[in-house]
Amino acid sequence: MDDTGGDVVAARHARILELARGTGSVSVEELATELGVTPQTIRKDLNALAGRSMLSRVHGGAIVTSGVDNISYTERRAVATGAKAAIGRAAAALIPNGASLFVNIGTTTEAVAIQLTGHRDLLVISNNLNIVDILDGHETIELVVVGGRVRRGDRAVVGPLAMDFIRTFKVDYALIGASALDSDGSLLDFSVDEVQVTQTIVRNAREVILVADASKVGRPAPVRIGRLDMVNYLVMDRLLDPSLRAACTEHGVRVIETG
Repeated sequence: MDDTGGDVVAARHARILELARGTGSVSVEELATELGVTPQTIRKDLNALAGRSMLSRVHGGAIVTSGVDNISYTERRAVATGAKAAIGRAAAALIPNGASLFVNIGTTTEAVAIQLTGHRDLLVISNNLNIVDILDGHETIELVVVGGRVRRGDRAVVGPLAMDFIRTFKVDYALIGASALDSDGSLLDFSVDEVQVTQTIVRNAREVILVADASKVGRPAPVRIGRLDMVNYLVMDRLLDPSLRAACTEHGVRVIETG
């Protein structure tokens, strides 16, 4: 029989949150095995945590966010770090030397930027000041910083000035992230300002590489960036949602899974 005492439940909840924050998402079956309780107990735990706005329930498990507000930039940096590093290596391998590219805001795009430091003769245009910090000092990479209003929480440059600046260029690649991917192929985010900048980036690039870890699939977010028909490559750690995979096939998106 499962332990249901208050202290035991509190300790289990703390462990669930620790695991969720480490990977971005948790599944009922994996938690049941990890914690030695039944799936029914885990479902009750996840429902209780979701009721306290500490997790959001998705089919088969939970993710670390609400449907309206994104978690903080600092927390996002700590989610799925291993998966993001692998995604970064795979996405960077798609960028040839001598290319021009936009890179937008996001902790996963920052993981790609780390892997671009060995490239030569790149032109990188970014509205993400964290990307500028990562690539600054590499003599074979020319950096262009998008002008506009700086959002203090994550150092993103957003707003109409940023969009006008981006329209000045036409580049080889857009390297973008998204806060959520819906099963129907929708790309979603939390900020209208950020979405408008991302849409402008996509319209002014010849090919689009979308990077996202598996916790983004099925996550609720209220603002639509667009659909998969705007994307050429989707680089993920794993893609388990059959509907999303079918949408990728329908729109000719090449899926690269890093495992």
